[in-house]
Amino acid sequence: MNKKERVQFVIDTLERLYPKVPIPLDHKDAYTLLIAVLLSAQSTDARVNTITPKLFAIADNPYDMVKLSVDEIREIIKPVGLSPMKSKGIYGLSKMIIEKHNGKVPDNFEDLEAFPAVGHKTASVVMSQAFGVPAFPVDTHIHRLMYRWNLTTGKNVAQTEKDAKRLFPKELWNKLHLQIIYYGREYSPARGFDINKDIITKTIGRKEFLKDS
Repeated sequence: MNKKERVQFVIDTLERLYPKVPIPLDHKDAYTLLIAVLLSAQSTDARVNTITPKLFAIADNPYDMVKLSVDEIREIIKPVGLSPMKSKGIYGLSKMIIEKHNGKVPDNFEDLEAFPAVGHKTASVVMSQAFGVPAFPVDTHIHRLMYRWNLTTGKNVAQTEKDAKRLFPKELWNKLHLQIIYYGREYSPARGFDINKDIITKTIGRKEFLKDS
């Protein structure tokens, strides 16, 4: 397969396996999604989804969030890990949303990435999933699989994102990045990887993954 054929094979396979892709983080609006994505850093979506109901029952908007102290937020979110940094980020961005954006989450990368504890990946998720703006958030699953599929050099997530945007049609980005995440979890995990269960890597992946198949 040439690269164009590999790209189309990935698109077709993922669409067949995952015609519908629900957003894995529970939320009700752009603000709760932003908080959930921030909490998901170096944690799992499943774990975050057990914590956010407790947090959002108390504060599901920036005005109620800033009524809590950083320590109170930290105590609630402690099970997801990195709670000192995340609690400060949640409090700080909530205050900025009130003071600079009239209580509403901004719908542009520049303002989102100006928030504490919000990087480009988090901003990309919010832009794509809350506002429908084409973006291609690259997490560890996407970074790993794009390399395994011979679609990027895998040097860093910035390069992987650039390659993904160059190779895949823009109108597919928002759905495709979720499809890749679901595929990575089910068929191509970082640990316990089995080439015989990985449809795409077995077909088009790098030679080192194919040599024992």
